[in-house]
Amino acid sequence: MDNTPTPTADPMEASFDIVARQDKAEAEITTLRSDVDEVKSRLDKVARAATRPTIGGQDNAPEVKGFVDGYLRRGRETEVKSISGAVPTEGGFAVPQLVDQRISSELAEISPIRALAQVVQTGTAGYRKLMATGGTASGWVSETASRPETDTPQFIEIAPPTGELYANPAASQSMLDDADFDIEAWLASEIAMEFARAEGAAFVNGTGLDQPAGFLTGPMSTAEDGVRAFGALQYIGSGDATGFDSAPDAKLVDLIHTMKSGHRQGASFVMNSATLAEVRKLKTADGAFLWQPGLVEGQPDRLLGYPVVEAEDMPDIASGAFPIAFGNFRHGYLIAESGATQILRDPYTNKPFVHFYATKRVGGQVLDSAAIKLLKIEA
Repeated sequence: MDNTPTPTADPMEASFDIVARQDKAEAEITTLRSDVDEVKSRLDKVARAATRPTIGGQDNAPEVKGFVDGYLRRGRETEVKSISGAVPTEGGFAVPQLVDQRISSELAEISPIRALAQVVQTGTAGYRKLMATGGTASGWVSETASRPETDTPQFIEIAPPTGELYANPAASQSMLDDADFDIEAWLASEIAMEFARAEGAAFVNGTGLDQPAGFLTGPMSTAEDGVRAFGALQYIGSGDATGFDSAPDAKLVDLIHTMKSGHRQGASFVMNSATLAEVRKLKTADGAFLWQPGLVEGQPDRLLGYPVVEAEDMPDIASGAFPIAFGNFRHGYLIAESGATQILRDPYTNKPFVHFYATKRVGGQVLDSAAIKLLKIEA
């Protein structure tokens, strides 16, 4: 069969046919461009929605929205509550990673010792670390001399005692039903505040029984590094039974230089606000204040050139107390925490309030006793 189109007899009709086809092609191109522009516009909207903050600061991640809207607000246990596969029958649900990071960041801002210390994340309830107490022995020999055996280094195991830290904030159901109520930010803030209060006390004065061992509750000695037992903190006396002697600047300089130079890089003074009020009044023999306020906003105030951190759980100035610590806590104190924060929603115990029972296992212990020094009030 011959499919060749029959030539149009009328030249004018052929011309109109060509123009019509051109018009049709241009219309199809215009429609296609319109569709492409619409697709690009939708993609731009999606990109902008992904980058701009959402109302209330809540995250768009599916596991976070399922946890916040489904479980925290309405208690629906069919929602996604964990990205780590926690089992509901084990007593709670793991907080999604983004929410847990928000709690941890606020904890670091609120808890002074946590902000200074070394923090490790563990996957088990216990954490152990080996510390070399004497270093590795070495020696010098000539090119052809024999190499005698060196002494074996000594190790000690650090196993921070741990306990379950908990908080139990409550909100009314009407607050949870309010779409403008940022439950994620509120819950992270409440948990962080309670955790920081309990942590601050434990990292300083913890007994080590079902809680961290505080750096002020361990053995202490006046012996220097290398002489006293590993794990015992060195202290010096203030020179007065009730406070500072007539040369407080000399005592504080002695406190600083009892620490080896490697630890002094990054060291800080730690004391509570009552002690800080007294320290700010101290002067040298020529009348200059020991205290140096921060010259730039955001920089810490300094004492003899070192930052000062306020920790309200440090003791006040009193006979026999240790009101001032000077140390590199990144080297000297270890905080070990295992797993994500667990949250159990409880709408029954205290109706009409809904409690959020949050737990986390946290441990702490002195890591290197040469990195923390103490000032004791004594004659």
